[in-house]
Amino acid sequence: MASSEEQVLETSKPRWQPIGPVERRVLGVLIEKAKTTPDYYPMTIAGICSGCNQKSCRWPIMQLEPEDVEEALERLRELGAVGYVQGSGRALKFRHYAYEWFGVNKVELAVLAELLLRGPQTEGQLRAHVSRMEPIADLSQLRAVLASLKEKGLVVSLTPETRGHVVSHTLYLPKEMEKLRQEYASEPVEIAGRRERMVPGGEISRGHDEVSGEVADLPGEDTKTLRGISGGTAERLLEEIGQLRQEVAEIRAELARLASLLSENGTELADLRRRLEQLF
Repeated sequence: MASSEEQVLETSKPRWQPIGPVERRVLGVLIEKAKTTPDYYPMTIAGICSGCNQKSCRWPIMQLEPEDVEEALERLRELGAVGYVQGSGRALKFRHYAYEWFGVNKVELAVLAELLLRGPQTEGQLRAHVSRMEPIADLSQLRAVLASLKEKGLVVSLTPETRGHVVSHTLYLPKEMEKLRQEYASEPVEIAGRRERMVPGGEISRGHDEVSGEVADLPGEDTKTLRGISGGTAERLLEEIGQLRQEVAEIRAELARLASLLSENGTELADLRRRLEQLF
């Protein structure tokens, strides 16, 4: 029979496993909000749904319904990744058990949360993004964290560990992980590391190179404008630019939809007019 100490060690072993995209988003949101807005944590289903559907700091953009979130929470609860608590009102509130589920510390969990919410990123991007949850002094500290996560099987490199090194979490389902590896393997190293990948809210995730301290190549006048600006400021500007681009794209899509509706209504009105002329 196992000793009580062995039983404790057994129960504390990480229990994580690959999960689907909605479960990854839900878990990422719970981790993020626990760190960034603790006053609103644990969270209701409505709050989690709103966090999942944010247009900033998310990739891919999702449009989930409360029912989708509720189903994902139930699956995560069965896996031991989340649990619920009774709030002051009737609504149930949910919390994560990600520290135990993954077997990680607070900085490692922040790195995983950003990868869950934004997808694969370069080391420079990841350090800038994680800093809103937990401070990371420099790339050397981040690399030590990534090395620990790799040992635990939670993070993998998608490109060679050179400039523009891209990493990802390993919670993707097998077919998703295979597709992701193929996507990065099919690109030359310099393109995979420096390409402008559109991430949540349309922001350009590869805008600032944390290794060289220079702004990466950007189209048009963006490069000239951003050169010489500090990394944190450049990152914020790029996020704002990306969000504006996303909003413009959404407005254009809505205008196209309205134009289509007007065209359809115009056809219907013309047909109705012909019928009225025939009657009178």
